[in-house]
Amino acid sequence: MTTNTGSMRKNFGPLLADVAVPIGSYYLLKNGFGMGTVAALGWSSVVPAVRTGWGVVAERTINAFAVLILFVNVVGVLLSFVAGDPRLMLAKDSGISSVVGIGILVSVGMGKPMMTAGMKPFLVKGSPEREAVFERLLSGSVAFRRAERRFSLVWGVMLLAECVARIVGVYLLPVDTMVWLGTVVMIGTIVVTSVVSGGVAVGPMAQMIDAELKGGDAPSPAVVPSLVAAR
Repeated sequence: MTTNTGSMRKNFGPLLADVAVPIGSYYLLKNGFGMGTVAALGWSSVVPAVRTGWGVVAERTINAFAVLILFVNVVGVLLSFVAGDPRLMLAKDSGISSVVGIGILVSVGMGKPMMTAGMKPFLVKGSPEREAVFERLLSGSVAFRRAERRFSLVWGVMLLAECVARIVGVYLLPVDTMVWLGTVVMIGTIVVTSVVSGGVAVGPMAQMIDAELKGGDAPSPAVVPSLVAAR
């Protein structure tokens, strides 16, 4: 049985690698080896690009998000040799947030919220009983489906907002500042969005599952719980 800790490690481990490696290698190449800003930005994208590509090949499955990350990283490497504009290279990172954000909102409009797969482990907690209730509520409860859509809507809107904030920073602040500040904005967005989406969606959905398991009707929560409380 997959534990919550294992699921979180699997989901967030690659994200941490894609964040720490580019930042660390950028400053090492630029300040330690005297490489130019554009070249340092380009080469710092190589490791995440190779890691993502290897993940796609090793798992023998096509993951849309992984392919998107791979595409953006490869474009970043190519820009280092073609564009010669470090600000443009930093701005391309915002493309991830904007494309994913738009994709999430479109999926909600189509009735198939993209973020449900990422939210589900926090609700079922590796329990077959909770997973069965989750699927039953998803197919038969209007309130449950409404909360499911809210979760993806929050993530879609917040990712688009992050994109705008980072692009503004790229063209108003020094490049060296935005290398680390862009990551701070990204991490901050993830934290804030996790808390908000947990309060308006995951928490209430967890209450509905708990109530269903107890054989009663799901109550209307008096206090909106956080994502942490829902785990």
